[in-house]
Amino acid sequence: MPSDPETRLASGRKALEAGDWKNARDRFREALESGETPEALCGLGEALWWLGDLEGTVSTFERAYSVSRSRGDHLRAAEAALRNVLHARFYLGNETAASGWVARARRVIEEHDLDALRGELLVIQSCCAGDPSAGERDARRALEWARRAGDPDLELCSLSSAGAALVRQGRVGDGLELLNEAWTGALSGEGRRLETTVFTGCDYMTSCAHCAAFERAVECLRAAERFSRRHGCPFLYSECRLVYCEVLLATGNWSQAEKELRMAIERTRATVPVYHAWALAGLADLRLSQGGMEEAERLVQGYEGYPRTVPVIVRMHLLRGAFDAAALAARRRLDVVGDGQLESALLLELLGEAEAGQGCFEEVARIGRHLVDLGSTRNCRVMRARGERLLGRASLGADPAAGRRRFDEALAAFVELNMPYEAARTRLLLAETLCELQPELAAGEARAALKSLDGLGAGREADLAADLLRRLGVRSGREGSRGLHPLTRREREVLALLGEGLSNPEIARRLFISPKTAEHHVCSILSKTGFRSRAAAAAASVRQFSAKTVKK
Repeated sequence: MPSDPETRLASGRKALEAGDWKNARDRFREALESGETPEALCGLGEALWWLGDLEGTVSTFERAYSVSRSRGDHLRAAEAALRNVLHARFYLGNETAASGWVARARRVIEEHDLDALRGELLVIQSCCAGDPSAGERDARRALEWARRAGDPDLELCSLSSAGAALVRQGRVGDGLELLNEAWTGALSGEGRRLETTVFTGCDYMTSCAHCAAFERAVECLRAAERFSRRHGCPFLYSECRLVYCEVLLATGNWSQAEKELRMAIERTRATVPVYHAWALAGLADLRLSQGGMEEAERLVQGYEGYPRTVPVIVRMHLLRGAFDAAALAARRRLDVVGDGQLESALLLELLGEAEAGQGCFEEVARIGRHLVDLGSTRNCRVMRARGERLLGRASLGADPAAGRRRFDEALAAFVELNMPYEAARTRLLLAETLCELQPELAAGEARAALKSLDGLGAGREADLAADLLRRLGVRSGREGSRGLHPLTRREREVLALLGEGLSNPEIARRLFISPKTAEHHVCSILSKTGFRSRAAAAAASVRQFSAKTVKK
């Protein structure tokens, strides 16, 4: 057993180099028993990070900065400040704190001529830049520093940051090329530090998800999982987890997405408001797709001003037919982000839907052409798909043949992008376009849309598809749970929870609804099924589950 602080520090450093995180943690803690030192605190913070103890990591690096400053260890103070930027920005979601730590790191580096950290500072600034063009400039300056210094880790991180900034600008092709280069280089071991693989992997996954390159995002997630199994579990930042939820939602894995979102909501409830709002918005967006307007409204209540919530608010206005309010909310956010960024693509399509609701089809066509042009120029297929779909809407009634071509283009893109919900919604619009001129083709598209929407659990649009088939004189063949066909999706969920023996308040907490709403659903179930008590309904739910299990 090491007996003096210096020996313990040496043992801790050796354990870090070997990836023996628990041993490193223990040795650094032992070294700290003799008094706080910058080296022991920084070493402990790094070991805790690899062990997934992010709260311990944050407090340890904050203490490391303070102790380093008081002892005149300017290099470690700057290093600790740079780590605190990342923790504040990507774990705590606190951009104000992140900005403060950037300023402290910059001041220490400049005052004490710490040239070795100037490139890293530029990369950190790039990550936190609100303007992606400024982020790209900082990343390219960092790349120059890296190449002059011959630092492979800084070079890979700079390439990654530049690529992420390009994707945020909507320059998807160029951005993904740099991101792929950085991620591949990190995975192949070009860097000296394992953190480089984490940094480039998070950039790659997040950027792929945001530009709908979901196949690449899933590949990145699988590689990240292999890396975590081998080296530890550092992929715990709240932002990465929420991006993972977005991938699950977009690619149709709604049950897993809901599970992940519920966990994110609980983890961020008392600590990270911006990420808590993001998680709530994700679940609210899912509920809107499933037909649960009331629950979606409750989920985002009090969080309406957060950026991730805005598209959900716009969707709710559209579903209510409040097109003026929808357009106003979309324009306010577009005024902040601009209409040429990747984030603006969804907002622009929602704005176009609001204009269509008000009969302003020339404006719908203008927005659609703008999106198609942006997508073509920047090699962003999801932008083009949203634009084509708007152009299809603009053609409805006036030029059905043109509308069909536009919807066909959008449909092909959404299918290729593995976005089943968006593909099914597009099929439904296509079916509406074909309804008068080619009713047989319309019925085929409506059937395909209904099958996909029912499979996803998108109740509202599934009902619309079934209604369209009835108007066409075609039986939908729509299936529900055997013996429970009269029940809605939400009522079937409540019935399943009755089978678990949950009370109304417990059901309300599980489903993020009010106790009064839970009581309403229980009463509706009893009325529709003819059960005389909740106990009888619960018993039926248990029998049904048992029967399904036996069949499997």
